[in-house]
Amino acid sequence: MTKISYEERINLYYDRKNGMSFPSLKSKYGINKSGVEYLVRLIDKHGFDILRTNENKSYSSMEKERILNRILMDNESILSVSIDEGLVAKGMLNNWLKKYRENGYNIVERKRGRPTMKKELKPKKNETIEEENERLKKENLYLKAELEYSKKLRAVVQARKNQQQKKK
Repeated sequence: MTKISYEERINLYYDRKNGMSFPSLKSKYGINKSGVEYLVRLIDKHGFDILRTNENKSYSSMEKERILNRILMDNESILSVSIDEGLVAKGMLNNWLKKYRENGYNIVERKRGRPTMKKELKPKKNETIEEENERLKKENLYLKAELEYSKKLRAVVQARKNQQQKKK
């Protein structure tokens, strides 16, 4: 779905309510039938205030879990929950659900901002052999711990995948 402005969304809504056909709406706004239907249902339910113009809304992990439980526990449809919750994009909930399942039914918050650089132990210019040996031992110990952690993490993820496959 292409991004269209606030005014174009309002015009699209009125054009559809006035009986304009889906092919003509697609050629005018570049949005397919399902996108038009979703936008019209969303505005019918929440009004024009749902069409934000400035900033994106962020959802906490508790909100996401509550919304996803409506689908998984209460067996509601993805489309009806999306419209009821006022999600602006119709694929947003599908993405949440996909990531939720990939992460072993855990909600993982996406980290924002620039990733931090790993602090590496750099050799000093006037380092004695004993100091160098000590630095290399610490670095070796760190790398061993990192390797053990990744092995255990992989084993847990694999166990969860196997458990999910057995449930199906």
